Amino acid sequence: MKLAEALQERADLNRKVQSLRDRLTSNCLVQEGETPAEDPAELLVELEESTDRLIDLMAAINRTNCATPLDGRTVTDVIAEKDGLNLKLSVLRQVIYEASQTARRATHTEIVVRSAVNVAALQKQADGLAKRIRLLDNSLQACNWTTELLED
Repeated sequence: MKLAEALQERADLNRKVQSLRDRLTSNCLVQEGETPAEDPAELLVELEESTDRLIDLMAAINRTNCATPLDGRTVTDVIAEKDGLNLKLSVLRQVIYEASQTARRATHTEIVVRSAVNVAALQKQADGLAKRIRLLDNSLQACNWTTELLED
């Protein structure tokens, strides 16, 4: 199995577990004399099987990411960089948004509000980060489709 396939299965299992949570909570209480729409015992078995597979899959994905080289680093290192850059980009975008809101007015007074940061420079920095993230993501995607998953 390719790493990309394992990542897709992991995403599917995460969605399934969330669905099972919702279905279990919807069927765990019933009025006396009624039966639930779905058998909670069966749902719990399905939850057990799904989480067991998810645990095995996550461990294999982590082992593979730690052992797979990508551009002179490990996939884990590239993912960490991408995650950190995404966090920074999120903050910059929020600052750009807030700094661009200079048309606010207070009631009964004319308060002039000016940006305390250079929005254009921050936007250029954010654009550069977004490009860097895209390139890292492209490298990761290519690697994921050529790397075999390290299973037990």
